[in-house]
Amino acid sequence: MNTTLTKLGLLAIAATILGIAPAVAQKQAPPEGGPPKAFTVPASETYTLQNGMKVTLVPYGIIPKAAISLTVDAGEINEGTARTGVASLTTDLMREGTEKLSAQQVAETAARMGSTLEVHASQDQTKLGIDVLQEFAPDAVKLLAGVAQHPRLPQSEIDRLRNDALRQIALQNSQPQTIALVKFRKILYGDHPYAIVVPTEADIKKLTIQDAKDFYTGNFGAQRAHLYVAGKFDAAAVKQAISESFASWSKGPARMENVPVLKPQHVLDVTDRPGAPQSTLIVGLPVPPATSPDAVALGVTNALLGGSFNSRITANIREQKGYTYSPRSEISRRYHDGYWAESADVTTQYTGPSLKEIFGEVTRMQKEPVSEPELKGIQNYLSGIFVIQNSNRSALIGQLENVDFQGLGENYLNTYVAKVNAVTPAVVQKMTQDYIKPEEMTIVVVGDKAKIADQLTPFQPSK
Repeated sequence: MNTTLTKLGLLAIAATILGIAPAVAQKQAPPEGGPPKAFTVPASETYTLQNGMKVTLVPYGIIPKAAISLTVDAGEINEGTARTGVASLTTDLMREGTEKLSAQQVAETAARMGSTLEVHASQDQTKLGIDVLQEFAPDAVKLLAGVAQHPRLPQSEIDRLRNDALRQIALQNSQPQTIALVKFRKILYGDHPYAIVVPTEADIKKLTIQDAKDFYTGNFGAQRAHLYVAGKFDAAAVKQAISESFASWSKGPARMENVPVLKPQHVLDVTDRPGAPQSTLIVGLPVPPATSPDAVALGVTNALLGGSFNSRITANIREQKGYTYSPRSEISRRYHDGYWAESADVTTQYTGPSLKEIFGEVTRMQKEPVSEPELKGIQNYLSGIFVIQNSNRSALIGQLENVDFQGLGENYLNTYVAKVNAVTPAVVQKMTQDYIKPEEMTIVVVGDKAKIADQLTPFQPSK
């Protein structure tokens, strides 16, 4: 047999097949997805020590690791006007060792367990966390307890940490996004602590080690604390470690509540950045807190409007018109507080047109119900990412922390997917009409004033 001819014959047959394949092949639609799956919180145990500290244990997953997180209701909201920035400085100092262990020894101990110890402050809370191999869970509890209850807070590190903070502040304040957020928060919150996004250099320079010690002793204690352990661990050994390590922690102060009372403010605030090639926009207004009966439906509405890649505002000013690369809306929450905001960095010449399109999409959603397929796509997206977000031990702890922090109730996580999928087009329309009102929004713009002033004239509030 002639090998060459045989190969040519086979190639000819292949070419013939390939040539006719496109003519007969039918494009097939992907199979329709199944119904969204609900997330069920694994069986857990919650109890309270005599000093008031709460403990939640969640056996979860098959990976032989345990995540341990301690949340303390002490954060930037507890600083007071005279000590802005002290919460973060205190948590930075808490990483510098305990009364018994140096910073290096703490780091080495955590490393031997297969982890690092994290400590950071937010506006409302301080969190200490570690994720270790299963067999080290009791020892990790003890290490975390030492850092939380007996921090060294060394004077020797104060200058270095202050300098680090000053460099970070300078970097943040050079970003137009920070400038815009500072203005936006100040307009919404006024003199409330939530108005502060970045401390000033003067705030940081005047902080002392005594300020950090006073902040710690005045705000840390058992009745403000909740310890979470999730993953694979020996429950009896972990319980014993918790009792031995935390039972003697002093009760400390009760949780402080300082919930702001916000009113929408329809203002236009412009910060000049001469020569800026882009304008940074934030438009938004207060919305009901996470405990509101409308909170889940409002979250679906946000995802449709601007809070997902397939949202309407994103499709409009990014995909269709090319005004911006990364627009996004969000519902930003703190303790029993929240606001809706759309933010974007837009090309300078399209500053006014971008605002017009953003408000136009809100108005369109107020006037016309969204279609069932569009809504279902967003519901499937939210349902899917919710289940995925809870698929590991640390993420699950994060969800439980939020539920407890906001007081959302034991069944919130188990019913979330069902509530998302119960939202109808009429409900989305009502949420937009009731809460996302362009005529009540604060508009913040950071950009080249000489080039954008005329574009912003239509958005000046009427007097």
